Amino acid sequence: MITCYIGLGGNIANALGTPKQHIANAIVAFYASPHFANVTASSLYQSKAFGVTDQPDFFNAVVKVDTDLAPLALLDFCQSLESAAKRTRLRHWGERSLDVDVLLYGDDTINHARLTVPHEGLFARNFVLIPMLELDPTLMVNGQKLADLPTSQQWQGLEKLTVV
Repeated sequence: MITCYIGLGGNIANALGTPKQHIANAIVAFYASPHFANVTASSLYQSKAFGVTDQPDFFNAVVKVDTDLAPLALLDFCQSLESAAKRTRLRHWGERSLDVDVLLYGDDTINHARLTVPHEGLFARNFVLIPMLELDPTLMVNGQKLADLPTSQQWQGLEKLTVV
């Protein structure tokens, strides 16, 4: 088993539910799958849209899991959760019912056409960094402590809502 961090986010509702419901359903799917153990979810956070800003605020959470899945099989599982939430890709960094990203796969560095780990832009996205630190305040990525973010950037545009 390898420890992984998975980012969950969404900002539009559809016939299957709200972004909060899609995130909750994804967390339940990790708990229900025999490929995951020690599933732990962060609190839910609300943040301004990243990149394309003319869209509703996002809701985000991170799950920490131990898995027996290989990296691409884990990605396939994550994408199946997006499909189950009827995610449609309207534009890059645009609106979505559910986004499920592999942030970390143990200490591995992966550069594959389908998967880059650590996730590209990880250090620039407080909506995943803060939930990751909630799950493990001592977490390090590529030898850098995530807790060493500049204080002024840590909570900018981010609001902690509840435990998912």
